[in-house]
Amino acid sequence: MIDGVDSVDLAKKYGTPLYVFDVTAIRNQIKKFRSAFEQADLKYQISYASKAFAVKAIYQVMKQEDVHIDVVSGGELYTALAAGFPTDKISFHGNNKSFEELEMAVKNHVGVIMLDNFHEIELLSRILKTDDQKIDVMLRLTPGISAHTHKYDQTGQTDSKFGFDVESGQAKEAMKLVLEDERMNLLGIHAHIGSQIFGTQGFVMLAQKMIAIAKDFQKEFDYWPQVINLGGGFGISYNEDDDPITANEFISKIAAELKKNCDNVPEIWIEPGRSLVGPAGYTLYTIGSRKDIPDLTPYVAVDGGMGDNIRPALYQAKYEAVVANKMDQPLVETAHIAGKYCESGDILIDKQALPKTKVGDILAVLDTGAYGYSMAMNYNRNPRPAVVFVENGQDKLVVKRETYQDLISLDCDY
Repeated sequence: MIDGVDSVDLAKKYGTPLYVFDVTAIRNQIKKFRSAFEQADLKYQISYASKAFAVKAIYQVMKQEDVHIDVVSGGELYTALAAGFPTDKISFHGNNKSFEELEMAVKNHVGVIMLDNFHEIELLSRILKTDDQKIDVMLRLTPGISAHTHKYDQTGQTDSKFGFDVESGQAKEAMKLVLEDERMNLLGIHAHIGSQIFGTQGFVMLAQKMIAIAKDFQKEFDYWPQVINLGGGFGISYNEDDDPITANEFISKIAAELKKNCDNVPEIWIEPGRSLVGPAGYTLYTIGSRKDIPDLTPYVAVDGGMGDNIRPALYQAKYEAVVANKMDQPLVETAHIAGKYCESGDILIDKQALPKTKVGDILAVLDTGAYGYSMAMNYNRNPRPAVVFVENGQDKLVVKRETYQDLISLDCDY
């Protein structure tokens, strides 16, 4: 059951593979972050990192919840605009924003542009002058802190493609350029140290470092940030080995650190993405073929795979699953959950305990709400799945299933 709706009924109604989101769970997670900030007595903003899952419907939920969002491309910005999301609550991230993307952001009056490099400062300055506009900006810094996650998820260390390096003096050079540009209002500073982080130590160190940087900037430039954005990266539990921190743990510890090191704590922004939508998501599959090899783990195949969830192949991410129509039956074997794509690495779950299964059973993979649909692809010319939102016993289709016609809609004859 997903918020009062039978997942087997959803599979019959919409087909599989199918992404399903429990919207109540998303709203409740936002409330937990809000409550933690209010208990810590901090000025704050919650900004949904929408690269985790970006469709019109999720932007509309975020609008209903009165939170900010951040986007990292013209496509995400276009989707948010089409969803009617208020532009003053949009932050625009990215390490190589194009002239066209920056122009789009300026023309639509986005709330803040996160400046990532000197090229962007030059491009934005030119656009603002040509369009006779002003805009709020923040500097993304690389503070020299590495998160203890997969190497591809680390973004705060000095050797990173993101942000202005603090150690080498890049950050101060960028600060000087922005403060001298009368069309840019420097709202504050930003850093993001990685993703799927389970401990509080990295965040506490980041809070210390950002206050130290702010004090240094104040001494040199007589500038104190209105906002310090500590990014996101809060881990979720994909399997029994994962032990994520709670919103209260994270926020209470950074609040204590900020107040200890600073009399005038700026407004604190965070950017949860995975932690808002990841646990709320399920992917439903129909079980198909099976391969049994003497003395080896059998393979149970489903009608999706790396095309709708690339994370196991890309990051060696571990998930857990249940057979939705046999929740009351005993677990009798362990099997590889294999996808249908023509790659030997297309294994969704390496070893999963299962009841006795047959063709047509519905397998539900848990906690797939983040970086599933957003990273989905058409490899082997497979259409991407539909997306359904469930809330208070009601289900609603929010993204249609792609058709074969959709797959060739952009093809041209030769």
